[in-house]
Amino acid sequence: MKRRDFIQNVSVGTALISLGGIGLSSFTSSTESKKITILHTNDVHSHIDPFGPEDARNANKGGVARRATLIESIREENPNTLLLDAGDIFQGTPYFNYYGGELEFKLMSMLKYDAATIGNHDFDNGINGLYAQLPHAKFDFLSANYDFSNTEMNTHVKPYRVFEKDTIKIGVFGIGIELKGLVDPFLYKETKYLDPIEITQDITRKLKNDEQCDLIICLSHLGYHYKNEIDKISDLKLAAATKDIDLIIGGHTHTFLQKPTIVKNLEGKNILVNQVGCYGINLGKIDFYFDSDKNKTANGISIIV
Repeated sequence: MKRRDFIQNVSVGTALISLGGIGLSSFTSSTESKKITILHTNDVHSHIDPFGPEDARNANKGGVARRATLIESIREENPNTLLLDAGDIFQGTPYFNYYGGELEFKLMSMLKYDAATIGNHDFDNGINGLYAQLPHAKFDFLSANYDFSNTEMNTHVKPYRVFEKDTIKIGVFGIGIELKGLVDPFLYKETKYLDPIEITQDITRKLKNDEQCDLIICLSHLGYHYKNEIDKISDLKLAAATKDIDLIIGGHTHTFLQKPTIVKNLEGKNILVNQVGCYGINLGKIDFYFDSDKNKTANGISIIV
């Protein structure tokens, strides 16, 4: 993507959103303000190459090489950038069938992903198949509600990680969907699923109080929303039932959002929920701005790769 096209894309449809109950009037865009950029993908499903010109819906879109160019240009503008993925890295093209996930992890490492959570399709070669590819991933896997204690993945997945960019502490944690009914139990073995809302409340309390994070991000593979399954926990439900999260980066439902959805959390404060479809067609970009007192505002958009 040309730099001029990138600037045109990200300048459309963005607007400052107040977070944490802080009014926009309290935010100052002085030289003391700090900007943190969050880039994200989800449900890439082993799509390494761009779609061909003959594709009816996504002609000439996507591809790791184009994504890499876009990410590099954003990092040049703001070195205080994190790159995250919300799961379902595996399954969808012959690359996965042949290499078993090795290529996907190697390319994500080259793009310098900082962290990813685990989706249901990431178990498609079994938990032992996922474990076998871990040496190729130079980034952290985060999942707080999958208990891997009795599996090969034990100690190889963290519930959360804290990053620091320009003195801003950023807590990132992962939440996965219930595997029962989606994945053959033989593939995920003794992995235990823990309640996402209860775990989120525990993790956000640690990140807010113990780790003193200024920004808290959930990498979720729960799915954006379910119209006909009222008991199923989604990103929108998780946002409304918890507190202290600033951003949920979602996956699983392949939901294309042009900009984040704003949800009121348990305390009536704004939280952002975003998801950028699937297959690496789009790259999510959320900019957080912090004033000298670390009050924050945000804007976000989905950029076509």
